[in-house]
Amino acid sequence: MNRNIDKILQSRPTIEGAGVHLKRAFGFSEAPQLDPFLLLDDFRSHDPEDYIAGFPWHPHRGIETVTYMLEGTVEHGDSMGNKGVIRPGEVQWMTAGSGIIHQEMPKGINGHMGGFQLWVNLPSTHKMMEPRYREVKNEQIPEVLTDK
Repeated sequence: MNRNIDKILQSRPTIEGAGVHLKRAFGFSEAPQLDPFLLLDDFRSHDPEDYIAGFPWHPHRGIETVTYMLEGTVEHGDSMGNKGVIRPGEVQWMTAGSGIIHQEMPKGINGHMGGFQLWVNLPSTHKMMEPRYREVKNEQIPEVLTDK
């Protein structure tokens, strides 16, 4: 089945957290067109000043965040006692549900850091579910090689 492209969105420079410079591929004004997706952020830099302040403790509720790392690492901690580090090629999946407080602190490798984060709106029937957290490590993600 072929589909036509309806719209091409340009990312916009944005500052979030305690001063992290990122590019927002889409956000709140586009969300009604992309439901259930709320926003997509691309965070990458070769200058630690762009990301080292990170995302100190802050709340979320009624959403899920999916973070995928390309370069560097992100240290996570939350109010449920979860702690972890995601590295290049790894994924962090956090369901805020009825509410969670967490922090994400990016660390570069040789100054390089990059990844992206997708926010997903939970259906109304799941907005008050228990929060949960999951890291998917490299060894848990299958690698498929093709000839192309």
